[in-house]
Amino acid sequence: MIEIQNLTKKFGDFKALDGLNMTVGEGIVFGFVGANGAGKTTAFSILATLLAPTSGDAFIDGKSVVKEPQEVRRIIGYMPDFFGVYDQLKTDEYLDFYGACYGIPERERKVLIPQLLELVNLSDKRYEYVDLLSRGMKQRLCLARCLIHDPKVLILDEPASGLDPRARVEMREIIKHLKAMGKTILISSHILPELAEMCDEIGVIDKGKLITQGNVEAIQAQLQGNRHITVKVLNEVEKTVKFLEEDPFVSSIEVMEGHGEITFIYKGSKEEQMQLLRKAITAGLSIYAFMEEEKDLEDVYMAITKGADTK
Repeated sequence: MIEIQNLTKKFGDFKALDGLNMTVGEGIVFGFVGANGAGKTTAFSILATLLAPTSGDAFIDGKSVVKEPQEVRRIIGYMPDFFGVYDQLKTDEYLDFYGACYGIPERERKVLIPQLLELVNLSDKRYEYVDLLSRGMKQRLCLARCLIHDPKVLILDEPASGLDPRARVEMREIIKHLKAMGKTILISSHILPELAEMCDEIGVIDKGKLITQGNVEAIQAQLQGNRHITVKVLNEVEKTVKFLEEDPFVSSIEVMEGHGEITFIYKGSKEEQMQLLRKAITAGLSIYAFMEEEKDLEDVYMAITKGADTK
């Protein structure tokens, strides 16, 4: 659905995007992860046809953002990180204005606007003035505005930025509902754990380049670093420690006194880790918990970008 080909954008001598290549399949939620200044907003502005690339191109549903911007605008809904609202407009008037801009007949707008407000949980704010809404409500209203022409693709630049925890949950649920409707959704964020919860795939961007792309589990699997494992035993802690010390892949063993909890670093493969547990049970060790510390998306991002800096 979205294909980015060698996209480069220069501002003077500074390269905001440096040969960016990326594909996003139809009907998925794709998270674009990067620190401030990594190139996320520049890439989104080009995809939204608001900024021309220095070189390269991008295609949305087969339409070129460089050569066919008007066609692209018909099939996308773009939600910027910062957006203005008009004073003295009520929420339904705000949506009515944008519906008219898209050429939607008034009769259709009267039916559509209540449906959109219900979708973004703003039905009870239909006659409220937009500038008096909370930031979370304004974010959801802007999302409704992006949907008014029923686009195939949504480009959402940090939609959860500045929201409180409740508002972020509401936004996440709305995005899940939009995915169920068949929308292809591209989201940028630096709130990494949230992307793990709602995205099918993520792409990590750093210094204008795509570092890696895939589902969260696949990206975690790319990391060749050590795994941190915690073992809990009912008794015989010293015997368990001695057993672990004999394994060539085990290092940095630590014991939490009085809790029967042992932590260590494991450098072997998943299969070798499985064999370790199997041998421990066969040896009669009183293990009742064997847990690997999961790397969250924050850990993944830091590890990947650190690796990119050394290349």
